[in-house]
Amino acid sequence: MGRYLLTLVAAAVVVALAWPWLERLGLGRLPGDIRFRRGNSTFRLPITTTVVASLALSALIWLFRR
Repeated sequence: MGRYLLTLVAAAVVVALAWPWLERLGLGRLPGDIRFRRGNSTFRLPITTTVVASLALSALIWLFRR
């Protein structure tokens, strides 16, 4: 359980650090992604981007297991 949690946190940190570069590729701006701006703060909820990334990772894992 500890190893799984550590891997999940490490992956989240990597994605958070890479987000400016991923946003240049169009991720986070897909239809269905939500962004709220109020003053100097921004809240992002990338629903569609999460679904697309999940499908891509699932397809890669499926290909490597075959």
